[in-house]
Amino acid sequence: MNIAPRRRLFNRKPQSNIYRMFVWVLMLLGGVWMLQQMDQGEIQPLFLPTPTPTRTGTSLTLEGDAHFTAGNLDAAIQAYQEAVRVDPNNAQTWAKLARIQTYSSAFLITNDDKKARLLEALASADKAVELAPDDSITHAIRAFALDWSANSNFYSTQEVQDFLRRAEESALRALQLDSSNTLALAYYAEILVDQQKWDQAELNIRQAVAQDDSLMDVHRVYAAVLESLGQYNLAITEYDKAIAIEPNFTFLYLRAGANYRALAFDIQNPQAARPVYEKSLEYFDKAVRINEQIGVQDPTPHLSIARTYSQLGEFFIAARNVQTALEYQPTNADIYGQLGIIYFRSRNYEGSIFSLKCATYGCSGEDSCKGRGLERCFPDLNENPVDVSGLAISPNTIVYYYTYGSVLSALSRPRDNKCGEAVEVLSDVRAELNTNPDGYLDSRETIVSIVQAGEAICRSLAEGGAPASNVPGEAATPTPGARDVMSELTATPTP
Repeated sequence: MNIAPRRRLFNRKPQSNIYRMFVWVLMLLGGVWMLQQMDQGEIQPLFLPTPTPTRTGTSLTLEGDAHFTAGNLDAAIQAYQEAVRVDPNNAQTWAKLARIQTYSSAFLITNDDKKARLLEALASADKAVELAPDDSITHAIRAFALDWSANSNFYSTQEVQDFLRRAEESALRALQLDSSNTLALAYYAEILVDQQKWDQAELNIRQAVAQDDSLMDVHRVYAAVLESLGQYNLAITEYDKAIAIEPNFTFLYLRAGANYRALAFDIQNPQAARPVYEKSLEYFDKAVRINEQIGVQDPTPHLSIARTYSQLGEFFIAARNVQTALEYQPTNADIYGQLGIIYFRSRNYEGSIFSLKCATYGCSGEDSCKGRGLERCFPDLNENPVDVSGLAISPNTIVYYYTYGSVLSALSRPRDNKCGEAVEVLSDVRAELNTNPDGYLDSRETIVSIVQAGEAICRSLAEGGAPASNVPGEAATPTPGARDVMSELTATPTP
């Protein structure tokens, strides 16, 4: 009887399977490869946060446009700078950046800052033309940047004329490429005003308005043309039209307010002039409110308010507005100078010394706080000492120097003799007049008389005499010439 052998159910001998081994080897090699790829960053681990999508140039330019419409030019510039970084070959984006950079220069205080911003604008405009040499808009905006750069506060007469020549060439090139380019017509009219070709400027801007009156730039330039002709009422009307198009662009409010102030200055009757001054203050106040709404700390509207109240003879509120401007920019030497002039005009000569010192030769520590009109620094109230670099003497800043020298000499007494510093300041003024005679053709005689008066006081003290004084027992009053010059300065239609 044949019986089949019993199957080994529990003690089966191990057997190798070549296919199974092959699969294990592949899985092992695959795991090693994945580890290597993860180390190299080619494969990302699971459950990582979703990456932020890259923004497009178009999205960033739309953001820049929104900021410009809101009146926040710094934010608009940042958005456009990011847009050209993302899309560096977009000529239109470069051109729009140049336009905003040019406008933004009007909100800067010092000439150095304005000049630097306009150089940035011109670099952006040049890039736009390089990328699109046959595009009319790029040439038009380049003309705009060149025209605003033609400023005698930054450059010599020859350099200014060169900027205007290049601006005119760019404007004409834009019109050659597209004779219906309204912006090119407007910017060309602005260039013609700076070339003192007023009739031709008016013809061009009227043509621009007839073609397209929906552009803010067109009404702004038309207002500038009328302003140059002394037609301040008509200029204000055009600024109002520009404001209706860009209601948050504070530059327009500042210009309209400055024209109201110019109108008021020409009115001989103080009572009749008062409502016109108040109208200018309304426009400046609107600019302040817009900046508060968008969180922009711009000192320019406060300085405009201060100039208006200074013309009204209300120096306390004028000084308060300049102090507000200094809260925004506590290291800005030019604002210290403006505060010093207001103290001087209000006959607060002692108070003007600290402010004018900060403006001219610089200051630091407690002196910087005194320069802001404070008794001392109060860190608990965020009134901290700062370092202020003085402004170099120039046609724009010499008023701070000769006023400072005049005050120092006038307040000098035998026991408090400030003439050592006063003579040095007045010597710097004389040196500037001799070095740059063309810069002071209209004001040289007045400035020299102020310098001579201060020097005479110090000579009298040096000889053992008492300084001349308008009031017995008081320090000599600084020469009236300085006050007269400041009255003229504040009367001009500038913000």
